[in-house]
Amino acid sequence: MPEPVPEEKPAVDAPAEDGEPQSTELTGLFVEKPPDNVVAVAGTDVTFIAKVDSTNLTRKPTMKWLKGKWLDLGSKAGKHLQFKETYDRNTKIYTYEMKVIKVVPGDAGGYRCEVTSKDKCDSSTFEISVEAAHQDEQADILSAFKRADAGEDEGDLDFSALLKAAKKKKKPEKVEPEIDVWELLKSAHPSEYEKIAFKYGITDLRGMLKRLKKMKAEPVIHSEAFLKKLESCYSVDKGKKITLRCEVVDPNVQVKWLKNGQEIKPSAKYIMEASGNVRTLTINKATLADDAAYECVVGEDKCFTEVFVKEPPVTITKLMDDYHVVVGERVEFEIEVSEEGAHVMWFFEDQEIHKDKDSKYRFKKDGKKHTLIIQEATLDDIGMYHAWTNGGHTKGELEVEEKELEVLQDIADLTVRATDQAMFKCEVSDDKVTGKWYKDGVEVLPSERIKMTHIGRFHRLVIDNVKPEDAGDYTFVPDGYALSLSAKLNFLEIKIDYVPRQEPPKIHLDTTGNMVSQNTIIVVAGNKLRLDVEITGEPAPTVVWSKGDNPITDTEGRVRVESRKDLSCFVIEGAERDDEGNYSITVANPAGEDKAVLFLKIVDVPDPPENIKCTGVGEDCASIIWDPPKFDGGAPVKGYLMERKKKGSSRWTKLNFDVYESTTYEAKRMIEGVLYEMRVFAVNSIGMSQPSLSSKPFMPIAPTSEPTRLTVHDVTDSTCSLKWLAPEKIGAGGLDGYVIEYCKEGDTEWVVANQELCERQGYVVRGLPVGEKINFRVVAVNIAGRSPPAIMSQPVTIREIVEHPKIRLPRDLRTKYIRKVGEKINLTIPFQGKPRPVANWFKDGKPLDEKMVNVRNSNVDSILFIRSAEREHSGTYELVLKIENMEDRASINIRIVDKPGPPLNVKATDVWGFNAALEWDPPKDDGNCDISGYTIQKADMKTKEWFTVYEHNRRTNCTVSDLVMGNEYMFRIYSENLCGLSEEPRMSKNTAVIGKTGLELKSKPYKEKDMCCSPKFTQPLVDRSVVAGYSTAISCAVKGFPKPKIVWMKNKMIIGEDPKYLMQNNQGVLTLNIRKPSTFDGGKYSCMAVNDLGKDEVECTLDVRVYKEPEK
Repeated sequence: MPEPVPEEKPAVDAPAEDGEPQSTELTGLFVEKPPDNVVAVAGTDVTFIAKVDSTNLTRKPTMKWLKGKWLDLGSKAGKHLQFKETYDRNTKIYTYEMKVIKVVPGDAGGYRCEVTSKDKCDSSTFEISVEAAHQDEQADILSAFKRADAGEDEGDLDFSALLKAAKKKKKPEKVEPEIDVWELLKSAHPSEYEKIAFKYGITDLRGMLKRLKKMKAEPVIHSEAFLKKLESCYSVDKGKKITLRCEVVDPNVQVKWLKNGQEIKPSAKYIMEASGNVRTLTINKATLADDAAYECVVGEDKCFTEVFVKEPPVTITKLMDDYHVVVGERVEFEIEVSEEGAHVMWFFEDQEIHKDKDSKYRFKKDGKKHTLIIQEATLDDIGMYHAWTNGGHTKGELEVEEKELEVLQDIADLTVRATDQAMFKCEVSDDKVTGKWYKDGVEVLPSERIKMTHIGRFHRLVIDNVKPEDAGDYTFVPDGYALSLSAKLNFLEIKIDYVPRQEPPKIHLDTTGNMVSQNTIIVVAGNKLRLDVEITGEPAPTVVWSKGDNPITDTEGRVRVESRKDLSCFVIEGAERDDEGNYSITVANPAGEDKAVLFLKIVDVPDPPENIKCTGVGEDCASIIWDPPKFDGGAPVKGYLMERKKKGSSRWTKLNFDVYESTTYEAKRMIEGVLYEMRVFAVNSIGMSQPSLSSKPFMPIAPTSEPTRLTVHDVTDSTCSLKWLAPEKIGAGGLDGYVIEYCKEGDTEWVVANQELCERQGYVVRGLPVGEKINFRVVAVNIAGRSPPAIMSQPVTIREIVEHPKIRLPRDLRTKYIRKVGEKINLTIPFQGKPRPVANWFKDGKPLDEKMVNVRNSNVDSILFIRSAEREHSGTYELVLKIENMEDRASINIRIVDKPGPPLNVKATDVWGFNAALEWDPPKDDGNCDISGYTIQKADMKTKEWFTVYEHNRRTNCTVSDLVMGNEYMFRIYSENLCGLSEEPRMSKNTAVIGKTGLELKSKPYKEKDMCCSPKFTQPLVDRSVVAGYSTAISCAVKGFPKPKIVWMKNKMIIGEDPKYLMQNNQGVLTLNIRKPSTFDGGKYSCMAVNDLGKDEVECTLDVRVYKEPEK
């Protein structure tokens, strides 16, 4: 029994009623309990502490905090209620805390903390009273019973609903000052309660009835109609059946059952039964509507009870997804719960979300689906969002990035002639974006000749009747974005020169546009290529465009040639990869020819990456690798973008905003135990590829911690037996098994000892070299992989250790072993020794006859077996254990006993008055054990009916009294031993005749002796020194009358109902048995005997020592 713990600081922050800390009585499993009564000020925090000593517990205790009879507060944990559990390894004390944040009037009431551990249970009750913060502020007590939300938490008085009402700061509903609702309820009949509650807006009638019951405070009156009333309250799960039971005095009386004052009619839901004095009401398939006050009425007498209906915890069946959006987009966090109409609480980080507080949030309910909607996301909305029910929790992360403007079509350079029209056109991703046009850095203003349009995503600048001064650099700048699109307007001036009639043709190429060199043009796939080439020559030359050796003659279609005066245009609409190649233009006239060769390079976004794989997972992370795309689009790959999603979800979340260059990535901030998928995009200077195929689903799971307490159990010349304990941290991935590895000292290569995972916490490594020093390590394996190894602190030498043979003779065999004839004998004698000892049995100094006794030997014990014991099996059996020239011996004295024979020479030696004296000799055969007594019987010679005179008579003589005058008696005697009475009795050789006589015996008056005396120990306790782990006992003897009360103490502390101790009192001989003592059980033991005349006490010292193996 643990010693009492000194009082610590009070468990509650708020002061008690008298201002002083209240101490609690430490009983049962609790070391410290909350105070019985606590008065808290509204708006303050209050903390309750309970401590449990786990020294004598085999399992970790479980703590529950309850309000009332059944409401488990663990389901209400959140901002208002917080729970904490700590453990002190030194004192082995668990500390449990419940903290109520900002106490409200709804928190008042009775509470209970209940601790359980296997088959042990203890509980402690306490009560909270709530006072107003200021005396001059009168709280509207009715507001406590008006729901914060009529659609939620209907039924019982749920303090979480009151908490919500307090947060919303709703004004209490006005009550007419001239009407006192409490007075109306106290004077009204119970059938009128609902009408009054409806009239004055009281939705929580149950709470009103409970408060009204306290206000009335009627004295308890003994009931004349009921033998046993209803229990004070009942608790039932929703959908289950409950029976209310009471007993009445009159078995024929009729009773009425009322629910909230209304009479209940028999139906399939409400079954009323009467059986003798018992009256029962059975409620089938309880619903929240059955949560009410019930009455059983007999005439004018009645008894009350309350039924509480518990709803099953609501679990979350569909988890919340992560979101990645841009500013202004709509976000919908959606979950599914197990029950329709369930109450779901939404939190952003640690702050609860309320619809009335911020209009940006909207809540949507559709059956089991619950949705949190953010209409337009902003950067302030970045963070973790949580959804809580009373039985589940899920969370999702929202990432918001600023909206990026994408250029879908860039501005192209233009070359126009005088009086022609020039049109610059671009397309951006957002149709709401406006912008401005600039020429050589100066804003372009609209005029009759210059027009600017914005239709959807397209922005156009149109210049009619182009003039030479219109040539220059034109730029479009979107409003609000650090982005600009530029192009050049080239004015083609036609000069008429007087030249000779024949001039060789000439090709004039403009190298300022898409030309990266004199003969290479780069075009983005999908864009339009228009190549205008000025041609001179007289007469006008003929123009031929070719791709390779194939001339291009089409004047319409995707690839075409357009011809104008002094100008040849080569056009490709929507360039494709196949358009890449060498192109040539050839011009010729009679005066000569000219030729130019161009290389057209098509660049595109790269192909998607390939072979997305998850190579490893952690507790909240995963390692992903992939192969680069086969085609880079004609431009080097700059890097990659990654996305992930939960399996089953359709929403992908970006993992990086900046381009990631490596092909290996570690994704973090994942939820352990949830399946994820990954995909990757490749990015080059042109843009982003299509997404890759999704990776196979993977689950972030951490490996276990390393196994603990790795030790060597046994070593032989070729094997080593290892033992260990499970890892302290296993996690969601579970534990599949263990891998055992070894290596020689100095080597670095570890060899796996087991081909398959070992599920047990022990393994024998075989095939080890003799004499080598071997290092061992054990690794735990689960779905996440291998744990850190548990390694032996030093190498193990593989060599069997010679151990002296030693027989571990059981305690009960160290004395005489007695069994009855016909019983089975099965003795197991354990021993130890290395190498395996040789065991031999002897009986009375001679080798054992194996035909009479069966012997079976193993490595660790020897078994002696006799199927049916006979008298000849009695004797001294000796076990001899040998290892080479070393041996150990142990003897067992076995005695087989049987029923004795009848006594000898039974005769009546004397007869006087109404008495006869008998004598006899002990039996010849005592059954191989001591005679414990005799049974004497007498019979009248007339009736020959036998009557027992004495039983268990220990002497070989006796006196038979109260014989009838004038009768003749014969006698017979049975012998008795451990096996019972002898099979046959021995008849007396003569009879006893009781003659008639006139003599009268005058006896002396009897003086009663006073036997009372104070307790006194006749034998003291003796100091003892015992070995730890072996049960022991201490004894003493006491006398006293009246019988004294015995109290055993250790170190002056009373030993209670501790299963470790067994106390016995046999005819004044007192024994305290201590089962398998440890070093902590040593100390001063005392025994005190107390009665009305006094007391006496003796003590002794018990020293428990640890057994140490002898040095070899």
